[in-house]
Amino acid sequence: MAVSEAMKQKYGRVGVLYGGTSAEREISLVSGRAVIASLERSGVDLVPIDVGNDLLQKLPGLALDRVLIMLHGPGGEDGSLQGALQLLNLPYTGSGVFASALAMDKLHTKLFWRGVGLSTAPFAVLDKNTDWQGVLQQLGGTVMVKPSHEGSSLGMTRADSAEALEAAWLEAAALDSSVIAEQWISGAEYTVAVLNGEVLPPIKLETDHSFYDFNAKYIANDTRYLCPCGLEAEAETALRTLAWEAFSSLGCSGWGRVDVMANPAGELFLLEVNTVPGMTDHSLVPMAARAAGYSFDQLVLKILDTSFSGDER
Repeated sequence: MAVSEAMKQKYGRVGVLYGGTSAEREISLVSGRAVIASLERSGVDLVPIDVGNDLLQKLPGLALDRVLIMLHGPGGEDGSLQGALQLLNLPYTGSGVFASALAMDKLHTKLFWRGVGLSTAPFAVLDKNTDWQGVLQQLGGTVMVKPSHEGSSLGMTRADSAEALEAAWLEAAALDSSVIAEQWISGAEYTVAVLNGEVLPPIKLETDHSFYDFNAKYIANDTRYLCPCGLEAEAETALRTLAWEAFSSLGCSGWGRVDVMANPAGELFLLEVNTVPGMTDHSLVPMAARAAGYSFDQLVLKILDTSFSGDER
């Protein structure tokens, strides 16, 4: 589709950063292609950029006016890219340097939330000197092991014995030097998207897998997404409020997604904030946006609009 003069006047020349070198590269490629196709339908003047190690050498010669970040994981979602773009004076979508770095780090996010009184599941930091049985006893007998800096459920394993916990740590430690074990919450899982200050309708996730893992997120066709999420009005309001508090407390801005678990008693526990969520055909932000009345193309333009809010970071 031809470039629209109105779009060119509003956004100028837009670079779409996708792909990258993290473990989430393949997901980022799919997200990026979906966003590029959408911007083309809207008539935006764009430059697709499959990000490699030469990005900072390439960017100055592309005459860009702003950047839409569609990179997932380290190198795109952790503040390093955001800092580089600020030094190049290039406006970009989503959260700024500090919020991106903090949200990408599950351990320090949880420490921060605990410090400001927001509910998150009990946890322990794992290393080679960990008392595996002691951690299990401390956290209720069953845990979820997570690398601190990976997304898309990469390296996550459920463990309910000392042997399984050590094996899970070894698997996660192959991806990340920082690994945590989080108390297993046996209950409903929700995700809440935030878009330009608007909290979108929550989605309840249901899977026959032991948890909402990589396969359930991106491959399986039997994962169930409920939107409306099925909560009573008061409980849904509490979920939306907690999600917004979690997002804003970290200094996040623009757009993102907050993941939350509920135990059988209905108590809510924050898991993490994703500052560059997926935009694939299995992704959750487009589902929530659709429930709020936004088409995929409208959503993508609203994400691009977040590149104008640099002064708020």
